Amino acid sequence: MLTDKHQSADWCLSLTFEPMAAPAIRSDNSPIQFSCYLNKNREGEQFVAQHVFGFQQEGILTLDDGTKKYISKPGDFRLVRKNHLVKFIKQPAEQGAFRSISMYFDENTLRQFSQEFGYEEVHNRDSHAVVAIPTHPLYKSFVDSLLAYEGLQSGAHQELIALKLKEALLLLLKVNPALKDVLFDFSEPRKIDLEAFMQKNFHFNVDLKRFAYLTGRSLATFKRDFEKVFAESPSRWLLHKRLQEAYYRIKEKGIAPSDVYLDVGFEDLSHFSFAFKKMYGVSPSRV
Repeated sequence: MLTDKHQSADWCLSLTFEPMAAPAIRSDNSPIQFSCYLNKNREGEQFVAQHVFGFQQEGILTLDDGTKKYISKPGDFRLVRKNHLVKFIKQPAEQGAFRSISMYFDENTLRQFSQEFGYEEVHNRDSHAVVAIPTHPLYKSFVDSLLAYEGLQSGAHQELIALKLKEALLLLLKVNPALKDVLFDFSEPRKIDLEAFMQKNFHFNVDLKRFAYLTGRSLATFKRDFEKVFAESPSRWLLHKRLQEAYYRIKEKGIAPSDVYLDVGFEDLSHFSFAFKKMYGVSPSRV
């Protein structure tokens, strides 16, 4: 008889692994995703483009939107809201794996559902990245039914996949009707306070077009407003701000440079070290 550890390993090896840096964007065209990792943590960040309904089977998922950390443990459900930046850590269970199931609701699916079942479009200004979904027997039964879909490809089974998406939405709204204010908000991000947003989100390594979109601006307007607020270009300000944050964490908190550079928005350690030395005259390892 296989142990739980071996069962987890066999289950993981039967899957197509998700990209390491994409927790909330599909790794293929299927709106139902099965994630599984063995042995070591996976870390990264992502812009969440669609609402994601998730269930944590094994291991722990930590999401951080810059304001709050959200921790999903085995048996937990979650709804990650679209148009948010999040950092993530996927931590396998001790002597086990990280396993989760995610369903992605694109706008077309949600609009069709709202028309079919009579839900009106709403404009929700709640800024929380993650909505906690209390455990419910209906949710658990539904997730169990999804395991049979593990090997299906969406291209060959579009009708079945569409039915499961509709079933998930019906269950979510049956148990928690208030979720209509999240799911059927089709509005674009509104124009918001640029300084407050950038001070909160500078450590996310996304391009300027994404920052512009999330602050409700075109790229040209974003750059113009940015220079009015900060008196320098976005690229220059982001570099200096990230290096200042890195210096503080290394100097005052004693955190190793190798544990800092990703957190403050750099892609690789060598680029970080080069920029750091250029700004401070000393390598980060010598601070």
